Amino acid sequence: MPKQNTSPADYPQAVLRQIELLAQNIAIARKRRGETQAQWASKLGVSVPTVARIERGDPSVAVASYVMCMWLINQAEGLADLVAPLNDHAALEREVSKVRSRQQKLKPVAAVPALADQVAAVRQPLPASRFQSTAKAANANAAGLAALLNPVGMSAMAGVPEAKEEAAR
Repeated sequence: MPKQNTSPADYPQAVLRQIELLAQNIAIARKRRGETQAQWASKLGVSVPTVARIERGDPSVAVASYVMCMWLINQAEGLADLVAPLNDHAALEREVSKVRSRQQKLKPVAAVPALADQVAAVRQPLPASRFQSTAKAANANAAGLAALLNPVGMSAMAGVPEAKEEAAR
């Protein structure tokens, strides 16, 4: 067995508590099913003393043995979802922070004079007359496109006044 880098005694108390709770739940599940440690050892492919260590919450027992116990209790395949990337909130927060810091490093548009003028021009509202002529041009373009796609009568565009004008030209 390979040497452990960290002694189980050095694990954070929160980790040890979680292992202890897991062990208690495993023992309760086995007992509620009316099965012995020997029966579970056979199902898990481990020795009876290993099952006893699992039920005591021994952190040096292989994680695969704990996972196998959880699978015996609830054969749903959701265990990996606990650590799925979408559920890794700390990593997600770190990635969001990186994106925000990159955005703050970018120069604002106003710092580049040519772009600032273009942005200002875009932000100004169009005069109503310009908008109407633009809308007419768009409708005329749509009518022309419809005529190309459906050369046999433009009945679909017959109700659009600009289409009638374009067709008359």
